[in-house]
Amino acid sequence: MYESYYGLTEKPFSIQPDPEYLFLSKRHNLAYTMLEYSIQNHAGYTVICGDIGCGKTTLVHHLINNYKSELTVGILYNTPPQMEDIMQWVMMSFSLPYEGMSDIAMHTQFQNFLIKNFTSGKKAVLIIDEAQNLTINALESLRMLSNIHVYKHQLLQIILVGQPQLKLMLMQPELEQFNQRVSVEFYLTPLETTEIKKYIQHRVKVGGREEDLFTDNAYKRIAEVANGTPRKINILCDLALVYGFSSGTEIIDVDLVDEVIKDKEKYGVFSGENG
Repeated sequence: MYESYYGLTEKPFSIQPDPEYLFLSKRHNLAYTMLEYSIQNHAGYTVICGDIGCGKTTLVHHLINNYKSELTVGILYNTPPQMEDIMQWVMMSFSLPYEGMSDIAMHTQFQNFLIKNFTSGKKAVLIIDEAQNLTINALESLRMLSNIHVYKHQLLQIILVGQPQLKLMLMQPELEQFNQRVSVEFYLTPLETTEIKKYIQHRVKVGGREEDLFTDNAYKRIAEVANGTPRKINILCDLALVYGFSSGTEIIDVDLVDEVIKDKEKYGVFSGENG
């Protein structure tokens, strides 16, 4: 809609995870380093927690892109609440047949798959997003999968990605055995205030424009409102560009950002004045 008007080749502020737009803040860079460490050192379990919209999934996609020649990856997105029979979902994530199979048959087939994958020189990695939805029984089933070895080699690495509730859940006494197998853990925090301008500039540049698109005061106002959450920043910047295009504004200033904020508060779906 506004891309050509602002000299962009594509929308720079999509809320969909896109590793090409990954901005490695200090904390994001450290989190990614921990993910790399877990892959390179065959960590059985890795746990990445953080608030909604902080970029956890984008980090994981970046990892997959950088290591795709070495990995066989199964991904579970948006795990349904109270998931119990997780083995079927695990089989599905690796594109393995599971319908009509008993638990023993699935486990045997999955073990054979892991052994074959290992002998081919690849690492099998299961990534579970929104892992805070998993039940204790589901986590115990995952723990049992970590028992599959060939000599001293663990054949499956598991990365759990979730909201802060995941950390609280894993601290329960019933999951002590699971916790003892977590080799790498990291809590991803929002961007620091000083990083937000660089974050926006980075996304605009990746989107095809070299020049600044926002004024300094606009950056500051966005930083005040978004509290360092990348998804909130993206939504606000995207709306500001829509407003700017509609009004023929060449550079997004603080007045336009304030207009967007006020309209969201007054007319947005989640505002208090709608009925």
